[in-house]
Amino acid sequence: MGKYGLIDLEKHFAFYGAYHNNSINILIHMIFVWPIFFTACLILYFTPPLFNLPRVELSLFGDDVALLFNLGFFLVLIYAIFYICLDPKAGSLAALLCAFCWVASCFVASWLGFSLAWKVIFLFPFLFWCYS
Repeated sequence: MGKYGLIDLEKHFAFYGAYHNNSINILIHMIFVWPIFFTACLILYFTPPLFNLPRVELSLFGDDVALLFNLGFFLVLIYAIFYICLDPKAGSLAALLCAFCWVASCFVASWLGFSLAWKVIFLFPFLFWCYS
């Protein structure tokens, strides 16, 4: 079913099942992985663009934002490819969620600015730790 080596799907599921055998633990991971990934994309928005690639300008609700091809984009790209290699069907959904986190973090980062985004990034995980 899976491939050999790093992207051996059966091996990953066996490890995940052995490590996360509690259904509440599994649910918590499924819910909170994406906000953590979002905050990583949010802070990486402020890294400089790589390779002088052009930026993509978008406008939503009257706010203009630039999608930068920086370290955050390449993190999303690596994770998206990894998830698709694990399982094309479920991995495609995870890849779309990764892309959504990147685009949403670009909008939030451009709206908040650097100094306020740092405060949100430090406060955001604390809220989840308190309620989980």
